[in-house]
Amino acid sequence: MTVLAQQCAASGRMPTLFWNHGGGPMPLLGDRSQASLTQYLKTVAARLPKPTAIVAVSAHWEADKVMVSTCPAPPMLYDYYGFPPESYEFKYAAPGDPQLAQRVLGLLGGAGIAAAADATRGYDHGTFVPLMLAYPEARIPVVQMSVLRSMDPGAHLAIGRALAPLRDEGVLIVGSGMAFHNMGVLMGGMRGGGGRYKPSEAFDSWLTAACTEAVGAKRAELLSGWAKAPGGRESHPREEHLIPLLVAAGAAGEEPGRADYSDWIMGTKVSGFVFGAAS
Repeated sequence: MTVLAQQCAASGRMPTLFWNHGGGPMPLLGDRSQASLTQYLKTVAARLPKPTAIVAVSAHWEADKVMVSTCPAPPMLYDYYGFPPESYEFKYAAPGDPQLAQRVLGLLGGAGIAAAADATRGYDHGTFVPLMLAYPEARIPVVQMSVLRSMDPGAHLAIGRALAPLRDEGVLIVGSGMAFHNMGVLMGGMRGGGGRYKPSEAFDSWLTAACTEAVGAKRAELLSGWAKAPGGRESHPREEHLIPLLVAAGAAGEEPGRADYSDWIMGTKVSGFVFGAAS
């Protein structure tokens, strides 16, 4: 058992996680630009206690209220384009968990957060790409959850706080997005031009400090003001890929966080974080 797993076992509480899901299906295709991220995702399961289920908050699902998948056998949603034919043949057969989905809806409703069930939503690439690498056996039930179209930081921190009791039930809460998501810059990096994008490094340094050097209300205050951080808007012209992080941080409450991954991807600096008992 790893140190991370031992700490979780001792506390009886799962950590929360924010991981970078990579560019479309590129981590699954063996793209060299995603190599370190791919390797990191392959190590996640070995370093954490085995969850009873996973709640995956995807940057690729937006709605006016929190949507929660209740589908017992979610289909695949290939929400990308322009990739090789094999990119549209990937399968991830992990079952859904309608009972857990109802528990999620109950916790959100109890906190006064508007939420609704979706019985047909498939696994989008923000969910299935990292899970295919982290939990390839596809035996752990997964409940997929949307972010709010409003992108309100405080609302997403509150969503995380509402879901925190799931951690004591063996559920792994994962925010799946990207710590940097400016497509113009990423496409330039994919073409091999532009070198390292300095605003991404500035924002990554700020984000790492916010996630690892503060807890509770102070961390929430810092993350709520992300747009004013150095390189903030240059890194996220639109913040849907950052917002899942706030759910993971909110669910951690007063518990610390630490950087669990950090590297350059397509000329931009990105980090992932683990919060809670395993930090």
